Amino acid sequence: FEGTDLAALPAGGAAHRRREFQLVFQDPYAALNPMLTVGDAILEPLRVHGVGGSRTEQKARVRELLQTVGLSEDAEQRYPHEFSGGQRQRICIARALALQPKLIVCDESVSALDVSVQAQVLNLLNDLKRELGITYLFITHDLSVARFMSDRLLVMSQGRIVESGPAAEVYARPQNPYTQQLLAAIPSDDPTRIAARVQQH
Repeated sequence: FEGTDLAALPAGGAAHRRREFQLVFQDPYAALNPMLTVGDAILEPLRVHGVGGSRTEQKARVRELLQTVGLSEDAEQRYPHEFSGGQRQRICIARALALQPKLIVCDESVSALDVSVQAQVLNLLNDLKRELGITYLFITHDLSVARFMSDRLLVMSQGRIVESGPAAEVYARPQNPYTQQLLAAIPSDDPTRIAARVQQH
């Protein structure tokens, strides 16, 4: 990452860089502590890393993050069970943004959501990418989502990368037989479908 092989660092060697990486999990229902208010859940990374200024400044940051992901400030005092799946995923995104990371890993982050809600969350993620300059490592089995979200696409089979390149190029001219099989298996898949779906929301 940025010229550093993180896997080659000694134990604990990457600790000082942890703030640069955040994760948005697949299941928004399991990703939030039900005992914490939404405000405390978003505040937790700031508290753990000792950043964000005073408690008052940290709380102001939480309210700012809620607005960034399209939620009202009163969400701060509510609990996860009071929100829908899509809203919970927005809360998880706000928490991931708290430390201003350089890279966010999105692990099947919309697969547990309804199709219409997926579109809203993908739209939000793309807006944040443009506005904040964030890089995503977006893991998905949905090739339409992969095409819509990615500048560069990596196809994996049995834990190994079998093909990589600009997303539009891989989608249009797949070279690896496995990639070709993936695309052939979903003949109705159209890279414009997800874009159209997002624009409707």
